[in-house]
Amino acid sequence: MLTLDPKKLAAATLPVGTGWLLAACMEAKGKQDLWLRQKPEVLRALREQAIIQSVESSNRIEGVTIPPDRLRPVVLGKAKPRDRSEEELAGYRRALDWIFSRKRAVMVSPEVIKRLHAMAQGGFSGDAGEWKKRDNEIIEILLTGERKVRFVPTSAKDTPKAIDLLCRNYHEACGEEGIPPLLVIAAFVSDFLCIHPFRDGNGRVSRLATTLLLQSHGFEVARFVSLERLVEDTKEEYYRVLARCSTRWATGRNEFVPWWNYFLGMLRRAYVDLERQVESVDARPAKGVLIRRTVLTQVESFTLAGLSAQLPSVSPQLIKKTLAAMKAAREVQLHGRGRGARWEVIR
Repeated sequence: MLTLDPKKLAAATLPVGTGWLLAACMEAKGKQDLWLRQKPEVLRALREQAIIQSVESSNRIEGVTIPPDRLRPVVLGKAKPRDRSEEELAGYRRALDWIFSRKRAVMVSPEVIKRLHAMAQGGFSGDAGEWKKRDNEIIEILLTGERKVRFVPTSAKDTPKAIDLLCRNYHEACGEEGIPPLLVIAAFVSDFLCIHPFRDGNGRVSRLATTLLLQSHGFEVARFVSLERLVEDTKEEYYRVLARCSTRWATGRNEFVPWWNYFLGMLRRAYVDLERQVESVDARPAKGVLIRRTVLTQVESFTLAGLSAQLPSVSPQLIKKTLAAMKAAREVQLHGRGRGARWEVIR
């Protein structure tokens, strides 16, 4: 049973902590509008890297990876995809381009959701843009290697009408003055994941839908900060909260506040990150900001050559200088010497 029920949301009691997160996100949105007017050059420097990180992280969460030296060329359209993995990354970039190029707020609908799936699948999947034809299950693999059914989504037969109802409830809830749009968006995403309407690619579509709906309500932080990278960095919490809030979902007795808190917390972290990058630009050139931002969002250790491949518009000398400064500030550490030396962010 959908969490995104206008009557249910209107009657929900908002905990103090959730209210604080909601207020913090709304305040950040006000600052965002100021930055868009006053510091467009800084935001342009951040935008390309955010797109690359979003494409990489959203696909890596699903186990889809490509070699580091192929990442930037494939995502930016400077190299043709060689295999299915590369095609899926290129497709996710096309989906982001489609979202960010919308001049007006998109009316989310079943057709829009299927379009996002078709793009994100990269055209290689035979059922790209089509609802699942067979029932599916969410499987958890235990440490012992045993497979356990964690959740049973909506049946294939009931999926089309469930998605249609979800979209209609979304528009109705957005029209209610007493229901904050961010809570409506969060409920939409959690319900979408519980329905699990596609055979494959549901996680990627959920993240694309998050960006689409946030942008429709004026929250444009995903253009400049990768929400997908933030999800990847908190992947264990993400799955834990989803598991908790999907329990008893089919009977309408599931929890939803923990998911609201996770969703709002992620959005707030994105705005905190954006503010830090924008406000620090007076102390460093825009490219220096881009280098530092790229370094701090590395999930694994990296080489100087690998970092240079991600930043082709920046000179190796400036990258070395920035890394040296970050090392002195104990933000990163260096292991080894020569070409094989690896850098690592100090968490």
